[in-house]
Amino acid sequence: MRLLLLSLLVAFSNAYAQGFPNKPVRIIVPFPPGGGTDVVARTVAPKMQELLGQPVVVENRAGAGGNIGTDFVAKSPADGYTLLVASAATAINHTLAKNISWELTRDFAPVVLLVVNQSLLAAHPSVPASNVRELIALAKAKPGQVTFASYGNGSSAHLIGELFKMMAGVDLLHVPYKGAAPAVNDLLGGQVNILFADVAAILPHAKAGKVRALGIGSAKRFGGLPDVPTIAEAGVPGFEGGGFLGLVAPAGTPREAINALNAAAVKSLAMSEVNERLNALASPPVGESPEHFGRHLRSEIDKWARVIRAGNIKAD
Repeated sequence: MRLLLLSLLVAFSNAYAQGFPNKPVRIIVPFPPGGGTDVVARTVAPKMQELLGQPVVVENRAGAGGNIGTDFVAKSPADGYTLLVASAATAINHTLAKNISWELTRDFAPVVLLVVNQSLLAAHPSVPASNVRELIALAKAKPGQVTFASYGNGSSAHLIGELFKMMAGVDLLHVPYKGAAPAVNDLLGGQVNILFADVAAILPHAKAGKVRALGIGSAKRFGGLPDVPTIAEAGVPGFEGGGFLGLVAPAGTPREAINALNAAAVKSLAMSEVNERLNALASPPVGESPEHFGRHLRSEIDKWARVIRAGNIKAD
């Protein structure tokens, strides 16, 4: 009987592998159209569609800091036809969000790490600090007086700032905004001193001299600003505070479907036009196996959980 069941399972798996996909695949972006997450998804999806031979449709289901779309995918059939673009916000919400019905490591299966988002520590030109070490010295001389903007309480920009505070041993004053645009605008206007932002959001202003680029928050320097050191190089050893975007499926999705989706995504990321577009957005493509992404997810969840608890950060 056991041999019969095993044979049936193998036969089913082979049939599933040969038949997947046989209908459109949806990629759920849990944020509004036009943002960085949406742009990355819409850059990769057309090439995945070509490789899979079925439509790959990007659908926005925004709200509640990404939790509405995340909850929708968690409750979707585990058949490989509904995917979520998980991000640093998803990893943060795993610990920070209240009254959520999903758990990232329990309710989702990793498919592929698409990109890592490089971040930048930018200062208004009026701030008397030309590098990270001088900023740290200024913050230590004036505890609680140097202000840092974020995209909102509990946002990735907020948590990166809190991580910097912890690792640099400084006291900065957090000023939350409702989104990236107002935070960047007030940095440009000098209403706040510094901002930890996605490189893509602040790059034009840095190149125009409207803000001073002090350090890259990610593990590697950014090719578009080759003279700007990483924050780890510039005074806070071991600092890494970038974001990420990757595809996850509902837990229980057949491995054959995950393998097919992973292969299509990895091949898409390697295509020159996709690769160039993502690098121009300061979101270097990654790819790799589902297991690689699973390890990355667990690392991100653990890192931000430590920051949230150490800073006693609460969701709005």
